Amino acid sequence: MDISVLDGSSYLKGLLLLIRKDHKISKDEHALMTRIGKTLGFEKTFVENAIQEILNNRYITSTPPVFSSRELAEKFITDGFIIAASDSEIHPHEESWLISVAGKNNIDQEWVSNEKKNILQKKKHERQLEVDNIKVIY
Repeated sequence: MDISVLDGSSYLKGLLLLIRKDHKISKDEHALMTRIGKTLGFEKTFVENAIQEILNNRYITSTPPVFSSRELAEKFITDGFIIAASDSEIHPHEESWLISVAGKNNIDQEWVSNEKKNILQKKKHERQLEVDNIKVIY
């Protein structure tokens, strides 16, 4: 799937906002975010700095991203659940934030619940990031 730079930026920022919801960034979350940043075409240093600063940067608002298509928003929510589950728990704040993203992108609660269930039923090594099938067009 080809996406715009704006959608790519919203994707990365949205996932950064997600990982700060439980007030900690696990080693697995850090690794996944680094990989996602690279896949979306961001410089490694930029992504590392963003990950390090997201917990303490109170100037970044937690506004849920709105994407240019429902398909992209669904991919984002799937990746969000994969990242949230990477530290062996989906924190209630992470889940409620992903639900708010769904709402902003006209995705119903039933789809979100089913997607969460699908992610949790898979073993960690079986979970495939949706971002791997995304290409940012510059």
